[in-house]
Amino acid sequence: MDFAIPQELEDYYAELVAFIEAEIEPLQHEGDNNRFFDHRREDARTDWHRDGLPNEEWEALLREATRRADAAGHWRFSAPKEYGGKDGSNLWMAVIRDRFAQRGLGLHNDLQNEHSIVGNFPFVAMFDQWGTQAQRQEFITGGFERERRVAFGLTEPDHGSDATHMDTVAVRETRDGIDGWRIDGSKMWITGMHVATHVALFARTGGEDGDAKGITCFLVPNPSEGLEIDEYVWTFNMPTDHARFFLKGVWVPDSAILGEEGRGLSLAQSFVHQNRIRQAASSLGAAQYCVEESVRYARHRKPFGEALAKNQAIQFPLVELATQCEMLRLLIYKTAWDMDRMDHKAIERDLSDKVSMCNYWANRLVCEAADRAMQVHGGIGYSREKPFEHIYRHHRRYRITEGAEEIQMRKVAAYLFGYLGPRRETFADL
Repeated sequence: MDFAIPQELEDYYAELVAFIEAEIEPLQHEGDNNRFFDHRREDARTDWHRDGLPNEEWEALLREATRRADAAGHWRFSAPKEYGGKDGSNLWMAVIRDRFAQRGLGLHNDLQNEHSIVGNFPFVAMFDQWGTQAQRQEFITGGFERERRVAFGLTEPDHGSDATHMDTVAVRETRDGIDGWRIDGSKMWITGMHVATHVALFARTGGEDGDAKGITCFLVPNPSEGLEIDEYVWTFNMPTDHARFFLKGVWVPDSAILGEEGRGLSLAQSFVHQNRIRQAASSLGAAQYCVEESVRYARHRKPFGEALAKNQAIQFPLVELATQCEMLRLLIYKTAWDMDRMDHKAIERDLSDKVSMCNYWANRLVCEAADRAMQVHGGIGYSREKPFEHIYRHHRRYRITEGAEEIQMRKVAAYLFGYLGPRRETFADL
């Protein structure tokens, strides 16, 4: 059993670091761009006079960073080669995201906007696996050319974790001789609607409440007649791009369906597995950053003439966090490695519980590590001179989004007790 990081991955990461130092860090410090990362960051990133949406200058800076990364061959790393990527694996993405987050806040990787110079593209896998040839051309190729951007429209105001009790309904309706669907309902927490050209919108087209089947994914243009954005909900960490909107007689043709009619939740599962393991790696890296910064501070800070690090009250909590980081890193890397050796259906059947373990524990760990870093640093740690409050406020969201930690623990329990997954046969007689 070999736990070594492949040398080719180490070489590629060294290439990424060189690119960051040569292209991205100078861009971050150009003019007053660093206002988006220093103590002014929340205010600088937020357009308070435009519903709290991201500042356009902030988003332009992110686009310039990814443009440079794309020109250097890094941004599309995880995408298939046929779309200009490098077939980047889940393991490689996990290692890169972990290490990027360990570098701290910076233009190379900023999770608040899901931004990175090595992009995460779960929609590419969705369109590649379930889209028609025309849809793949329009949304994968068009996405990389920045002509298309798709929001993920699953969550509803009255139905968060349980998508099977969906109130948004689509019924067949022919308009001007074209067969299609009329959609009515509402959605909430739909990220990126202010820049999305389309929303992958999930609606019930058959079955009963509680059924996993009978939900269909539609590619709805934004704007569309009858799609009314009510507000962008302000959050613990600003800016916000999380829309609540209503659908009143929105119509789309049959060609707007992504995948099979009534099998839309299968697409959603494809989205979450890739997203969860990579986001877990980022949370792990941010937790490690908080631990390492606390260790350095405790070695240098000398209250009462002695290094703060000599106190066991400082040492022991950081020892526990460092130990959890090491254990979690092994689980994340192993799970990502296993994912690379399975198709989508096998991941859902045999590995979904491990993905949930990685994600819910990483998100809990980073919040604990950020809180401890604030405590170790004292007043300066609580201030916005340090990034710990930002890390806490941002990552706290992931204990709710990407599947609330209670929902993920519920999935782990279902696999553990044999209600789902490979252990079902073990308890078949019960």
